[in-house]
Amino acid sequence: MRVLLINPFYPISETPSPPLGLAFLAGALEQAGNPVKLMDCVVFPYSRDYLASMLRDFKPDLVGATAVTMTVDHALEALEAVKAMDPSLTTVIGGPHATFCATNILQSYDQVDVVVCGEGENTLVALTRALETHAPWEKIAGIAFRNGNRIVRTAAPPLADLDELAPPARQLIPLGRYRALGMPVSMTTSRGCPFKCIFCVGRKMVGARIRYRDPVRVVDEMEDLSVMDFHQINLADDLFTANPDHCLAVCNEIVDRGLKVKWTSFARVDTVSRKVLEKMRQAGCTTVSFGVESGSPEMLRRIKKGITLEQVVHAMQLCRDCGIDPHASFILGLPGETETTLAQTVTFGDHLKAMGVSHGFHILAPFPGTDVRERVDEYDLQILSDDWRQYHANRAIIRTAGVQSETMDAVVIDGERQFDRWLGEIARIREDGRGTAEAIWPLVRLEHTVVIYDMMMKRLIEEKGDWPAEKSDQVDATPMGKLIHRLSGELDHPPARIRAAIEFAAGQRYLTRNTANGRIRWSWVDYL
Repeated sequence: MRVLLINPFYPISETPSPPLGLAFLAGALEQAGNPVKLMDCVVFPYSRDYLASMLRDFKPDLVGATAVTMTVDHALEALEAVKAMDPSLTTVIGGPHATFCATNILQSYDQVDVVVCGEGENTLVALTRALETHAPWEKIAGIAFRNGNRIVRTAAPPLADLDELAPPARQLIPLGRYRALGMPVSMTTSRGCPFKCIFCVGRKMVGARIRYRDPVRVVDEMEDLSVMDFHQINLADDLFTANPDHCLAVCNEIVDRGLKVKWTSFARVDTVSRKVLEKMRQAGCTTVSFGVESGSPEMLRRIKKGITLEQVVHAMQLCRDCGIDPHASFILGLPGETETTLAQTVTFGDHLKAMGVSHGFHILAPFPGTDVRERVDEYDLQILSDDWRQYHANRAIIRTAGVQSETMDAVVIDGERQFDRWLGEIARIREDGRGTAEAIWPLVRLEHTVVIYDMMMKRLIEEKGDWPAEKSDQVDATPMGKLIHRLSGELDHPPARIRAAIEFAAGQRYLTRNTANGRIRWSWVDYL
């Protein structure tokens, strides 16, 4: 059974990683003997023509899309187009949003045949087998579907043994494009989270019991990724430091192999120790991100976070002492938020900044499946919008009795302005000639990323990067010069910035040139 998997559009501003979940699904499907293609609309511009070409050339039997809340509209749009082009195709949607909105999706969107709920690897393989053998869907664990006028939701499947899953099929992902954009690559060492944060769906998706991968297998995968020249690997575990023994085992395996790799992880402030952090640093960890959520002791108690501000300060200082950059993440607008508690959070963020700790503010997005959404009537919380495209957590779609949405927006906007001022200072030292290459690199890399992304989304290399080799009628007749000339009129950026980005991409071999059959052809290095 031929399967097309769709990664819907996700804004570059959210720093997307290559789609790990889809890679796991693809690996499981391939291991079961199913040919798979992946259509990645994060780094390729989506169009009905692009989709039509995939259907025509690959001829899938099943088309599946994944979605988080912010991207579900894009996923549904693609599946609607699939059904319009070929009603006989079976369509599937999965991911956290679909899992918790399965009934609504099936009632409202005829373009969806099946919703995969929760972990999808074994479920999707079972579905392909049922389609091949015409077996009844009721026997497939972990799905929801229509049966006449009735919505059927089957029992959840057993949680997978992670060491028995097929490796993620990253060869199907255009990793080269993510690398060219400066995005990190992600992997996991575990699944599951024992904590009950009211704003998170993690434990409901993958279970409260943490399942661990064999540290040897973990580092095997990390070693494979290390040769792909990504600037960092993100360990996407909900809580990498939950079990010190597992954490140390992974780190020791990295150190014993002499593997030189930079990586980041997520942690709680009450799960780190000097011993663990020192070993993580020795193994290549550069940054640990902590969900602090609030600078108000009252709010921390109210949301049952189970940590204190003293523990936060201690964990941040431990990281600093061990040579790891800590990052603190705060959520504004949690139930019971007041202007006083909001001010306490901002003040505490300033305190962490004075310690040399980076921090960021997001605003509560009440995602389907979270406790705050399912029990909203019991909380001091009003949901202002069900426009899923607004669920990016950068602007308020909620308010409490004590804080208006505009007040929360102002805090986030101020953080954005501080970032802009930081970039502006880098720009000034670059203009003055005072900045070293290292000092100005954050701005330069951002400029490269913006130009490269525009080139990808406008398909400029595909449409303008091919010409007869014998024609050289421009002032700058070198292949590089001619490419820059051909693209400059298509991009709304200063010419020097366009040239710098293209030369950077070519110099790093993200963009390559081939001369054959009398033509010069430039192309992105898509697959690694």
